[in-house]
Parts: sequence; structure tokens; C-alpha cells
Amino acid sequence: MANLRVIKKDIVFLVNEVISDCWVYLQLNPECDQAPVEQIIADAVALGDQTFDKVNHAPKEGKKAYFREANKALLEGIDSLFERLSALKK
Repeated sequence: MANLRVIKKDIVFLVNEVISDCWVYLQLNPECDQAPVEQIIADAVALGDQTFDKVNHAPKEGKKAYFREANKALLEGIDSLFERLSALKK
């Protein structure tokens, strides 16, 4: 299991990747409606905050399984945000 600092850095990295891709989308598509993209950014920030809260309040027993579940939820959330961003162009 990675230490807590590495886990938190991963959370920040993944959330920043979503936000970065949203900004690139907005720059490449200036004619598009910005509201859905802004909502994706807001949801990414909320997902990061929720995951930080989970990680900071880990139980004493069963940490490995708890962090594995938190990581799985984070990755699924990030994946759904990228899918929503991809669907905007279709």
C-alpha cells in the first residue's frame, strides 16, 4: 500500500487532468456551450473533495481494503467525467 502522501498526490493529479482536458476542450471549441463543461469541472472538484474526505477519515482496522475501495470509486468517477466530456463533442 502506498503512503497517504502518494494517495493524495494521485487524487490531485487525476482531478487536475480532468480540469485540464475541460479547459483544452473549451479552447478548441469556442462556439460550444460552456455550462456542461463548467459542470464537469465542478463535479471533478467535488469528487476530489469527497475522496480526500474518505482518505483523511480512514478507519484504524482494514485500511488496505478501505483505500482500495476509495481508489476504485475515484477511478470510476474520473472515468465517468472523461466520458461525459467526450460525449459533448458527439
